Amino acid sequence: MNFWEVVLAVVNFSLISWILLVSRETKKWSKFASLVAVGMVIMQLLAEGFRWQMIPAYLSPVILIICYLSAERKKGFRNRSIFIVKSVSLFIYISVAVTLPLLMPVFAFEEPTGPHTVGTKLYHWVDHQRSEPYSKNPTDRRELMVQIWYPAAEKSNGNREPYIGNMTELAKGLEKALSIPAFAFSHLGLVKSHSFKDLQLSDSENRYPILVFSHGLSGFRNQNTFEVEELASQGYIVLGIDHTFDAAATVFPDGRTAYVQSHNLTDFDERDRHIKLWKEDVTFVLDQLEKLNQNDETGFFTGKIDTSRIGMFGHSYGGATAAQILAEDSRVKAAIDMDGTLYGEVLPESGIGKPFLLMSADINEDSDEDAYKDKVRSERGLAGGGMSMVIPHTDHTSFTDFHLFSPLLRSPGENPKEVHRIINEFSLAFFDQYIKQKDDGSTLKRLKTKYPEVNFKVNR
Repeated sequence: MNFWEVVLAVVNFSLISWILLVSRETKKWSKFASLVAVGMVIMQLLAEGFRWQMIPAYLSPVILIICYLSAERKKGFRNRSIFIVKSVSLFIYISVAVTLPLLMPVFAFEEPTGPHTVGTKLYHWVDHQRSEPYSKNPTDRRELMVQIWYPAAEKSNGNREPYIGNMTELAKGLEKALSIPAFAFSHLGLVKSHSFKDLQLSDSENRYPILVFSHGLSGFRNQNTFEVEELASQGYIVLGIDHTFDAAATVFPDGRTAYVQSHNLTDFDERDRHIKLWKEDVTFVLDQLEKLNQNDETGFFTGKIDTSRIGMFGHSYGGATAAQILAEDSRVKAAIDMDGTLYGEVLPESGIGKPFLLMSADINEDSDEDAYKDKVRSERGLAGGGMSMVIPHTDHTSFTDFHLFSPLLRSPGENPKEVHRIINEFSLAFFDQYIKQKDDGSTLKRLKTKYPEVNFKVNR
């Protein structure tokens, strides 16, 4: 719960408890308590905004007003049965009022630990060489929304960007993909990121290395905000791609929304074939990145992008895409796959031949047949020096922001922020060694010692 939500709950529920169970001057004090309770609700709404999970708490002034209107002016005889009924009813009410916001919290991301403030920009890129495979209109071209996070030159006095900018549309997309009512995600619109829009790019380096992030099927470009902001604060320009019609929802500048269409893409062979579209998306984005570096219309990124130092990371299907791009595109020098089955072209028995880290969940949710295929493909991906790690108490979505959405989503024994810290430290060490080339591998060795519970291996 947020600060003013906690204050509202403590003050108003204390007042109700006092009026119902303690005070013998109900008529006298319930009027005063009602005014205080109304004031607390107004203060919380102004400071933090409305969310439906707080509705039971918002009703606390109504309960106090009812107490005032129904109270007798004379001191009444305390009936034990009535006292018990009031106590039980009050317990049930407070339990519901507190449980709802705790189960769907307006959470806060950890502050990025790097020396840079994080700036962000949003781009709409159209690939005029490709038609849109999800459209029946042959003239429609493939359109992508790409968000860039980057190290900024200054602190900002402005407001932090919302975690999700188009919450209504994304909630509808998540409802379609996950069969969870859209209103259950509405509180995410109140969550803030640690990024600031359009800050000046830092000049602490002449050119910055690049990292490309690809989400999972039915995911979205912001789904790993815990990670992209940390990497940007450490001196990387990070690009997050919405894979249109495979993301939960992609909202274009003119207001059009492309909702997820591929949530039934469950067959292993179908996923092998479909990944071609995602590889083409990434290739196009890398091409656009080169153009941006050569001639950014605003001059913002011109000459500031080091296209000789590019890495990629992704979750699930996006992680598989990262592995495929690493194997096929010479521009990408290293990649991390976060719990992604290696769909696509089967990798050589000798391995990818470039630095590759496969992060895996402790809990495998695949069928036996898919798990076997995954094992065989993973062995190929890790051959010849690939790295692997298994983080305990994690499942497939532990590698995203999703487990911050609600404690109901977490694996037994999981602490999401601790898991995120481990992911960030290993990701940073990996990219610092193989993209920035400023580390000799000692940081990864130190992390292996720091987190003995993480099964980190280098395959030979």
